[in-house]
Amino acid sequence: MDPGAGAFSEEQFREACAELQRPALSGAAWELLVETQGISVYRLLDQQTGLYAYKVFGVLEDCLPDLLADVYMDLAYRKQWDQYVKELYEKECSGETVVYWQVKYPFPMSNRDYVYVRQRQELDFEGQKVHVILAQSTSEPQFPEKSGVIRVKHYKQRLAIQSDGKRGSKGKKGARVGVPARARRVKTALTAGTENAGCLFPEVRGWPRVKRNKSESVHPQKLGWTSMWISSFFTDSCMV
Repeated sequence: MDPGAGAFSEEQFREACAELQRPALSGAAWELLVETQGISVYRLLDQQTGLYAYKVFGVLEDCLPDLLADVYMDLAYRKQWDQYVKELYEKECSGETVVYWQVKYPFPMSNRDYVYVRQRQELDFEGQKVHVILAQSTSEPQFPEKSGVIRVKHYKQRLAIQSDGKRGSKGKKGARVGVPARARRVKTALTAGTENAGCLFPEVRGWPRVKRNKSESVHPQKLGWTSMWISSFFTDSCMV
């Protein structure tokens, strides 16, 4: 497998943490694409390829960093609320877990599919607990290209999440907090307005509400926190 999840270095994880503290937008022609619900999406044109890199910043109130990271990693749950998922599963290949993801695109565009590896770590960075998730395309014979579907061969992404520390803890032991409202905010963060920008950030307009009638027990010391996050990614999915 080339590259695999083992290709992610400790330096790459720490770079994602550092960017969350000091977002690097100066010195490059980053264009503000959209701002909505506390989330800002920027893009940067690669002059050589004509493709875009994207950078997304956001702050979500009443959403735990742990919850945002868990929802992001939960592919089974993604299939419940993301109507653009055509096919999505994980498979063990050469000792690594590989993700296959086919995304529905509107007519007359062809669907896209992605084959990639990802890795999650929790780091202590400058006294803060930070969740970091890295992902990048890979190539495996178990995932041959499909007729009528465009394979995205150049995809990489990094996501860093932490609490901004502005909210105190509330609640009592055994308190139950409804998931749907918070899950909708998580969904907004993970789909923030970037048309055709890749499988992890498709267009959000017109999507139905998250359908999950379930409650979740939350540790009393974690209620009420605010999550801040940044995601950077590059994809060649803008082809017709």
